Amino acid sequence: METKVPQRVKRWLFPLLASLLISCVLITLSLFSSSSSSSSSSLCHALSLCSFPASPSSDPYLFIEAKLRLPRTVSSASVPRIAYLISGSAGDGGSIQRTLRALYHPANRYAVHLDLESPPAERLELAASIRRDPVYQRFGNVWVITRANLVTYRGPTMVANTLHAASILLKEGGYWDWFINLSSSDYPLVTQDDLLFTLSSITRDWNFIDHTSDLGWKETQRARPLILDPGLYDLHKSDLFWVSEQRGVPSAFRLFTGSAWMMLTHQFIEFCLWGWDNLPRTVLMYYANFISSPEGYFHTVICNADEFRNTTVNHDLHYISWDNPPKQHPHYLTLNDFQGMIDSNAPFARKFGRDDPVLDKIDKEILGRDPGGFVPGGWHDILEENATDHYFTVSKVDDLRPGPGAERLKTLVLGLLSQDDFDQKHCI
Repeated sequence: METKVPQRVKRWLFPLLASLLISCVLITLSLFSSSSSSSSSSLCHALSLCSFPASPSSDPYLFIEAKLRLPRTVSSASVPRIAYLISGSAGDGGSIQRTLRALYHPANRYAVHLDLESPPAERLELAASIRRDPVYQRFGNVWVITRANLVTYRGPTMVANTLHAASILLKEGGYWDWFINLSSSDYPLVTQDDLLFTLSSITRDWNFIDHTSDLGWKETQRARPLILDPGLYDLHKSDLFWVSEQRGVPSAFRLFTGSAWMMLTHQFIEFCLWGWDNLPRTVLMYYANFISSPEGYFHTVICNADEFRNTTVNHDLHYISWDNPPKQHPHYLTLNDFQGMIDSNAPFARKFGRDDPVLDKIDKEILGRDPGGFVPGGWHDILEENATDHYFTVSKVDDLRPGPGAERLKTLVLGLLSQDDFDQKHCI
């Protein structure tokens, strides 16, 4: 036994001495690797070879998400461009065409959708009428979504349809500044020249979205119940299914709610579709089982995203007549609401019945639009003078011909942006 102890000592003594020698060499090299550092800081630098990585807060580029921001693109045109979604269901083909006519402007982009509940003949007629229109053909800025989606009222399929249309407008429509979602029961209260002229004077970073974190009764009646939307898997429209179990309010993000109608920036729409930090996808999956998800999805995403939460303007740019307290549906607007619409200074109003007489009054007294025609504007005047110029574009504010609607809209927008403590009222 006495002769074996020295052998065991020799086995571990050589590796120990070797490791100590290598450590001394590494530390010595580190101490002399930078002439600008003091001996103590160099020692700390050398020892950091064995330390854990820095915390995310100390190195913003440690994780890949920080490198996945899309480069910010700013339009060089002085006239902003708006991308519209106009959607409807069975029997709404005529209303969509009328709304499109009242909203049309060659500077803008338009996606039109009749959902799968509409008869194929109605969808084909809508597509054919747009295809054979010489003005739409000339500017090529109207797209009909031919592979129709089944959209269930109050269900997440409405959010999916909105994202679908926005993705088409991103792919086909070139660069635009804002995205506005409308239905066939919406109608403009200003001309597009009025709208574009007013928006050309403000920064293009603002997202106009009515929102609040005060859920109130919606917490128990919408956030906690679980629903299934048959439109996600069926070819025939039916009402939502309710699940007996309920869930709690999420803790990973804060819920917001508001109006389903909004004007969102190009940058925010890209964020929702790309979702480089996964928030939009996570929230979308949550809202797949949420009642009236169009009234919460975009609101929750924008108010939980650091780069967008301070870009909100708390207004949906609509005149809507509600009961007090509000019911599920707003009132249908009639001739009795005409003056209230004008006094609201809003650029859009809803909800209108098909071919209600008040629409004719809006055409005549606000838009100056003849039946079946376009709304007069600077582009229309130039187009008539240059009928053979197929490269005509609207790119200068001078090409616009704003009217009284521009003054009303300016009052609304500047009033919203100049409110007391405006910078402290985002996402509260």
